[in-house]
Amino acid sequence: MRAGLPRDPAQWIALALSLAALLAGAWLLRRGRSPATSRPAPRAGAAPGLAIAAALAVVAALISAAYVAVYLRGGPRIIDATSYWLEARAMAAGYLAWPLDEPAASVLGRFLVRSDAAAHGAAALSAALPGGAAPGDVDRVAVIFPPGYPALLALGFLAGAPLAVGPLLAGALAIATYDLAARFAPEDPAAAGGAARIPFVPVVAALFSALCAALRYHTADTMSHGLAALCFTVALASARRALDEARDAPTRAPTGRLHPAVRAAALAGLAAGWLAATRPPSALALAAALLLVLLPASARGPAMAGPREGDPAPRPTPRLGTLAAAMGIGALPGLALLAAHQRAATGGFASSQAAYYAVSDGPPGCFRYGFGAGVGCLGEHGDFVRHNLAEGYGFLAVAGTTLRRLKLHLVDALNAEPLALLVIVGAAIALRHPRSRPLAVAPLLQIAAYAPFYFDGNYPGGGARFFADVLPIEHVLAAMAALAIAQRGVVDPRAREGRGPAGRPRAPLAAALVAAALALAGFAFRAGFDHAALRDREGGLPMFDPASVARAGVARGLVFVDTDHGFNLGFDPAPGDVAVLRYRGDAVDRMAWEARGRPPAYRYRFAIPDGGGLAAVSIAPLVFEAPGAPLRDAVIEGESLWPPRAQRDAWALPEHAGGTCASGGRLLAVHAAAGGAATASGAASAASDASVVRVGLPAPWLRGARISPRVAISGDGAGEVRLLVDGALLHVWRVEPAAPGASAAPGSAAPLTCAELPPHPIPERAVEIELSLARRSAAGAGAGAASPPESAESPRRRAGTEGTEGGAEGLFALDAVRLAGGNSVDR
Repeated sequence: MRAGLPRDPAQWIALALSLAALLAGAWLLRRGRSPATSRPAPRAGAAPGLAIAAALAVVAALISAAYVAVYLRGGPRIIDATSYWLEARAMAAGYLAWPLDEPAASVLGRFLVRSDAAAHGAAALSAALPGGAAPGDVDRVAVIFPPGYPALLALGFLAGAPLAVGPLLAGALAIATYDLAARFAPEDPAAAGGAARIPFVPVVAALFSALCAALRYHTADTMSHGLAALCFTVALASARRALDEARDAPTRAPTGRLHPAVRAAALAGLAAGWLAATRPPSALALAAALLLVLLPASARGPAMAGPREGDPAPRPTPRLGTLAAAMGIGALPGLALLAAHQRAATGGFASSQAAYYAVSDGPPGCFRYGFGAGVGCLGEHGDFVRHNLAEGYGFLAVAGTTLRRLKLHLVDALNAEPLALLVIVGAAIALRHPRSRPLAVAPLLQIAAYAPFYFDGNYPGGGARFFADVLPIEHVLAAMAALAIAQRGVVDPRAREGRGPAGRPRAPLAAALVAAALALAGFAFRAGFDHAALRDREGGLPMFDPASVARAGVARGLVFVDTDHGFNLGFDPAPGDVAVLRYRGDAVDRMAWEARGRPPAYRYRFAIPDGGGLAAVSIAPLVFEAPGAPLRDAVIEGESLWPPRAQRDAWALPEHAGGTCASGGRLLAVHAAAGGAATASGAASAASDASVVRVGLPAPWLRGARISPRVAISGDGAGEVRLLVDGALLHVWRVEPAAPGASAAPGSAAPLTCAELPPHPIPERAVEIELSLARRSAAGAGAGAASPPESAESPRRRAGTEGTEGGAEGLFALDAVRLAGGNSVDR
């Protein structure tokens, strides 16, 4: 936990504003003690309250815009945020999934999934044309995240101001929070007849929304939680409004073609459906919260008041079933968008995220919404899984993950952990009132909805981001608590006995000022440190800046970047004069340059100093071999071929191997799943039942060439490399355990041996070329060694003994693929 005296200007400004608000509140309370000024306490009317909410919305939008400049330093910073940026840019260009051109390694990478048939193990190339792919069988690639937020961000791209979307969401959230409080705030038990609400709650809730640092981050960086919070808030408030309109229908004249209750229910459904298209687990929590709003109304029926004399004849009151149907119809656009995205990303209606992790991480089935052994992906979340999920995702691991989220979430609502007590007190108040009870339960439902997801998702500034979607609800609860406490402290004792003035006239405004002072002080002494850590992490800058490219005089050509963040920020599925691709440092870069017409090429370097601090950005020309020259002795690094095309009972991950024989200090390590099958001896066929990882090679440049895989092994690591062309097995290389005296393997003391396998020719008319990497243990290596490498007999299989870390002793990895006599794009 970071806390202390303010260190940066934003924290000092927050402290100054906090002191000013505190002094103003104290002055108002002092003025309110004079008997001459005592009169009934004012209540925030609709028009003044909305005007204040609108002013707070402007404040929230301006602070979020300032956050972009001060803390994000001009662009998205988190890898998820840059992925949403890329997804929105693609949608603005008309793509849910865009065509994937060769070489695929120049585009594919983190959080990108391809939707080709090979990813599902189908032999789609049986109908391929000679020398080219079958018509209509073009591979496509998509970002794995749900499309609800990118669809909104795409409007910002179309308007030329994508970073303005977040501040606009911030303003909308402040108004929505005001409306939520106005709909759900409990009745004031001290008021005559019990009909009036606790005064000023909506205004204070909107004030908390504007001053919430976590929401300022989530409405500045291009993350989906700001939109998710807005959808959650609008859905709940609109559902409550629908019931209220239905209850009051007999006393109101009809307006419009649809009953106001039906319109409100449709809006609630639209928000709920869009939340499902934005963050599906949050939609589960919202669905349960909506049931808490609707079911009590169905049990007791609407309280109908008769029409007053002289009123126009009202329309029939909508039944609850009609409102539910309107909500269902309203949810259809969001659900249709989600289905369309999943179809485009996966070729079916499976989860795009599950499809991505199935081919890019391990162990098999590691990424799932649920509990048990094998949950937790070792590539994306390896350190977290090894530290927290050693025994699987059982009860203790679930409790630990949830408690870590809650610990960090304590600071999110009001910028400091002690102020979270206001949310708890507000929940206790809300539980005593049927109307506001759903607000007390909704945060618990959100916690439960994310309990089946193993990764805690926390980071400085973003807080416990999986709980950020209910921050507006927590602001309403905190406002209820703050004003209830203020009422108890300032109401004249005579008022409780029915005598004297009802209370001090300036108490609600003073309470609002004190609440603002506390939230501002929380940022100055506590939350500001987290946001400073976010600002300074990973070089302190966005990892791609178009302005830097322009300043370097690059007006046309290819810009190669070497970070996932930079690629997501720069790549455009519909590029203009400047196109951004991944820098691989091997033959893939030249292939990409040739495929795009050999334009001027540049390398964008983002160098983070070893001791921290701002990254250094440099842009320099990138020179390739003479145009038209064959790719003689070119090398494709093994790690450039990640993510694989398919994985079965195994998985592959890029790993560092500095100081060893590994080319470039990295390799693509193959891990066998615990209990999975591993080839023990004999030669292999296509063997769809084997434990294999299949990686694709860029066919246009390999036709007519001879390729030589280079493998790295250690300990008892052994395996087979199979060459498949257009779905048929062409050749098998067997790799025996490492010889003694080699260099150390990454992460262990076992020796590492690298070996270049004999070259094998590629047919001139090859359309799809893959390497199938099958790991086997040393126990079966001797039998396999007796067969010649060219043999293609069916392998014997035995149960694998490797653990989920890829085996207790050995390593089997693809280090590189060497090309001899490869083609240029001209051929």
